[in-house]
Amino acid sequence: MSEESLPEDVGAQGARAGYDDAREEPGEALPAYAERVLDVAELIPPGRVMTYGDVAEWLEEGGPRQVGRVMALYGGAVPWWRVVRADGVLLPGHEQRALSHYRAEGTPLKEASRATEGHMPRLDMRRARWDGERAEGHT
Repeated sequence: MSEESLPEDVGAQGARAGYDDAREEPGEALPAYAERVLDVAELIPPGRVMTYGDVAEWLEEGGPRQVGRVMALYGGAVPWWRVVRADGVLLPGHEQRALSHYRAEGTPLKEASRATEGHMPRLDMRRARWDGERAEGHT
């Protein structure tokens, strides 16, 4: 993904704090857009999810790719497993970790058929998707 496609304040920071790590190294400022994306991720209740596009729509800024980029770079210290693809497919490379979170939180899943490669379930987006209605402070 081109850095040009990111909102201005996300910039080329490197993948220091993606899905596996803390948000940012101590003393380093987090870009404002990234901070807003991570704040939304923290609002999502256990057992519920928002898509990358939902988060961008909530913020009225950026798009799904920009939100995904923020989550990849900085999402490790927030419940990253609650910001997902619209098709319900679990995050590639992080399926097992995400699945353990989903099961612990009671997130609705659709079990995979035997024909599905790897027999990995998907999120039941109809039941798991959260629209942000109950969040305080959002207008």
